Amino acid sequence: MTPRAFHTLPALRRAVRRLSAAHQLPIETRARLVLSVLTLADHDIEAGRPVTLEVAQEPGADQPAEFLAVALRTSRVCDQLPTNGLPLPAQTAPDGATVWRVPLPAKHVPHNAITPAETSATEIDALEDELRAALAREDALTAEHHRLKHELAETNSGVLALYVQLEERDEQLRTAHGQMLRELEDALRPSPITVDGLEFAVHYAPAGTAAPTGGDLYDWFSLPDGTVHITVVDALGHGVRSTRSALNVTHAVRTLALEGHPLHSIVERTNEILAPFDPELMATVLLARLHPASGLLQLANGSHPPALLLREDGTSQYLEARGRGVGYPLPGSETVREEQLNEGDLLILYTDGLTESRRDPREGEARLVTSALRHMHRPIGDIPGAIADDMHTVILHSDDTLALAVRRRPPGPTVTPERLVAAVPHSRSCRPAPR
Repeated sequence: MTPRAFHTLPALRRAVRRLSAAHQLPIETRARLVLSVLTLADHDIEAGRPVTLEVAQEPGADQPAEFLAVALRTSRVCDQLPTNGLPLPAQTAPDGATVWRVPLPAKHVPHNAITPAETSATEIDALEDELRAALAREDALTAEHHRLKHELAETNSGVLALYVQLEERDEQLRTAHGQMLRELEDALRPSPITVDGLEFAVHYAPAGTAAPTGGDLYDWFSLPDGTVHITVVDALGHGVRSTRSALNVTHAVRTLALEGHPLHSIVERTNEILAPFDPELMATVLLARLHPASGLLQLANGSHPPALLLREDGTSQYLEARGRGVGYPLPGSETVREEQLNEGDLLILYTDGLTESRRDPREGEARLVTSALRHMHRPIGDIPGAIADDMHTVILHSDDTLALAVRRRPPGPTVTPERLVAAVPHSRSCRPAPR
């Protein structure tokens, strides 16, 4: 190695460029080496102290390629040199010198001497070469940046299009799923009945729109003697499983009623029939029987909220009947409540989702009376939905909701049931058609 001292930065710059050119280093590597050497030498040269530069070629450790070792010695100790962040990484030698080991090209002219530049033109040419290399590098990076942005834009466009397609497909599936469940829910509801002297309407709303079926179910039919039987069931839980439980209860009650079993025994007998098949079934039940001609109303209850009776004169009362529901300890109705339903009177049967939306049953029952009195003289098909709207202005406890209205009226011609299907989703209503 031939060390040489330098007292000025221009001389040092020219020397580093010349040795880089002599060893055919890439222009970018040359520029990084020049900047790194000058950065470390600047402090001493500005203070009037010379720096020493020496060059040697070193063989590679595991490969035939050689390295160009450029060592810079300054007056400062190695831990005082700002080697972090240099354009070209450096190492510290045991003797305190800063060393750059640069891989040499496969074909190069061996040259270890450090000589001054021959002419100023050589320095200018080197600067221009480095500038062109830097500009070419910048242009390449800019072109690559534009290409990546274009690819990213195309990818984002494709992802957005795929997302839109997935959203459309998901919406189609949700619509089809909802339609299927609504059709299923409609299939589970009994058809409107036509009874002279009575008019009926019902409103049903599930706890969630994602599952239009639930555990609130009703059934109505005429017995052989002309008496109308109504069943209201609220099975524990939500969704399809509770629907199945409620269906089992309504089917069992219908079978027992048509077989002629007394009203007071039906809740208990329903439990005896279903318990072996579904030990986890729990459901509240309200049974009502109404004779159209006489207006005699009978009620049997199994842990269900009481029916609400509104008189034509504006008075009202809850018709309590003690009992325990299907799946409860000691199931069955303890008594059968009897009342007289006069012309113009309105009977409201419901599930607890109507009155317990604010988690306070007593408040809910008071609000139900107020709402029912407000709407009792409206067309029968509007009453259950209007009451549900009043009761659900604030919902703190979401639950399936069923409201069923029965009004006694003078016998005679009226509108057919088909014209009275409520416009509210999941609602049904009917009035007696002319005989």
